[in-house]
Amino acid sequence: MVGKYEVIAQPIMGSAQMLRYTVLVNGRRIGALASMPTESDCRFLENPPPVPPVKPFQIYYRPGRPKKGATPRTAVESGPASALDDLSGAIHLPATEQSPD
Repeated sequence: MVGKYEVIAQPIMGSAQMLRYTVLVNGRRIGALASMPTESDCRFLENPPPVPPVKPFQIYYRPGRPKKGATPRTAVESGPASALDDLSGAIHLPATEQSPD
């Protein structure tokens, strides 16, 4: 007994040393753990805290995608590609000589 909770230890199938601790309240099973539960663990199994609803990741996080009804981007607006084109003309690279080997 752990407080008002009844804990029953049973060997785990296929294991020589591990036990499964089943937690009961008034004869009703509320959960099971692989380690000896404390009273706070038993309270958590009996009355878990509220969990907020799960928000789907794909709907709310869409990087790089335009919003519905947005105008298409033009070449002038796309910054990184046009900036690289401007730099390529300003850099002087010496001609590499090919050896006869």
